[in-house]
Amino acid sequence: MEKYITLTKIIDAPRERVWEAWTNPDQVAQWWAPNGFTNPVCEVDAKVGGQIYIVMQGGEDMGEWSGMKAPIKGEFTEVAQNEKLVFTNNALDQEENIVLEGVTTVTFEDADGGTKLTVHTGAKGTGPHVEDMLNGMPAGWEQQLEKLVEFIKNN
Repeated sequence: MEKYITLTKIIDAPRERVWEAWTNPDQVAQWWAPNGFTNPVCEVDAKVGGQIYIVMQGGEDMGEWSGMKAPIKGEFTEVAQNEKLVFTNNALDQEENIVLEGVTTVTFEDADGGTKLTVHTGAKGTGPHVEDMLNGMPAGWEQQLEKLVEFIKNN
């Protein structure tokens, strides 16, 4: 099973600021993941061949997902400063075996004094819970990008 989505946001900040929020691990840790999740581990080395490794963890108010860890791991395959990021993002199980194989492309364009951010992402996989994970992908990414907008607005 596989799923692909494209999301676009206009962010009231220059491209350089939005780029920094995507490439500085301390900043990524503040907004990455859907609502209710934090990122106790966030490693981002935004260069070709550099790694991305983020462990999302369900917060106390997440019911059955409270404390659950959801790691992703990947590699940057294209980096054009302030313009484009392309990276693999593989969802891992608790033993860090690949459950979903994904690729994400993020573009940054000037737009009305701010930045037009476009995220095209997709994933494919087989096995237990994959269908649920893929079906939750649009809402998860939408929440994550809303958190990005709020983070940039408040920092």
